[in-house]
Parts: sequence; structure tokens; C-alpha cells
Amino acid sequence: MLQATGRLTKALQLTLAVIKPDAIAHPVIAEAIHQTILDNNFVIVRCKDLVWKRQDSERFYAEHSERFFYQRLVEFMSSGPMRAYVLAREDAVRHWRDLMGPTKVFQARYTSPACIRARFGLTDTRNTTHGSDSPESAQREISFFFPDFNVEQWLKKEEPLFRSGRIQYDQQDQIHKPLTPS
Repeated sequence: MLQATGRLTKALQLTLAVIKPDAIAHPVIAEAIHQTILDNNFVIVRCKDLVWKRQDSERFYAEHSERFFYQRLVEFMSSGPMRAYVLAREDAVRHWRDLMGPTKVFQARYTSPACIRARFGLTDTRNTTHGSDSPESAQREISFFFPDFNVEQWLKKEEPLFRSGRIQYDQQDQIHKPLTPS
């Protein structure tokens, strides 16, 4: 999807990350996950807190409508506040999925004890996080959560600034912003 540019530096890739209601319900856990994102060299492009209605959950998870866990997932994802992020870094989709760890919390604790789901997940549904599984899914999911965010425009206009490191973390807004020329 993205081409290598510059001095053999890969372009940044975007992914969607969602902190689910089970984690947002506990501010200390939500802050720990936010800090984990920063500590793992992700650039936070967008961040927002939201609450879904049942219909939002049904639309987002429509592809799973025939699966046994669908109703439980829909109810859970519309049970309280969550936080959505647009994250960037080289190979962001893979890195975020590695950081989240396996979907099944017991497996995560056994095989990847330092991952987010092993540290904070409760059950296979209440497993703390969601992440896109491919660059194509990331683009679709980012559009779902951030309808005003234009992925193509960001890649064209802002990605080179972010990739070059000409950014700073805004503590108040909890996102990275391009440095303004002085």
C-alpha cells in the first residue's frame, strides 16, 4: 500500500487501535495502555473518546454476525466509553497486533505475558483492545471511527513531516502534532 520514500526509510503506515470499555472503565489501565503506545514508538495521529450505540457495534462487527460471539461482542462494545486511536509507524498494523498479543487472554498470558491483553485483559471478549488486521482493514476502520479524517490526504501532506520526526507530543490533546516553523 505504501511505497518506500526518502533515504531508504519506509513510509509510515496507519492503523486503528481501540481501547475497549473494560480498560477505559479503569483510568489507571487506560493511562498505562496510552503510555505503552508511546513507549513503543507509535505516533498518535488522532485520539478520541466515544460511546457506541448498539447499532454502531452491529455495523462495525457485521462481518461476524453469524459467529457465536457476535451478540456478546455487540453488547460489550456498546456498554460504555472506549477510546479510538489512529496510530502511525513503520509496519504499524503488525506492530500494534504484536503489542496487543493474542485475542484469547489465557493464551496471551501463557505465550506473551508482556503484551497488553495478557497484562490487562479479562476474557476473550473483554480483552482490552482491538486492532486492524491489515492495511486495507485499517483504512476502512479508521474511516468508521474518524469519518472526517482523510487517510490519503494525511499520507500525502502530513506523513513526510511525521516520518522526518518534525513533530512533538501535545500532552493536553494527547496526540503528536507537526512542529510549526518559527
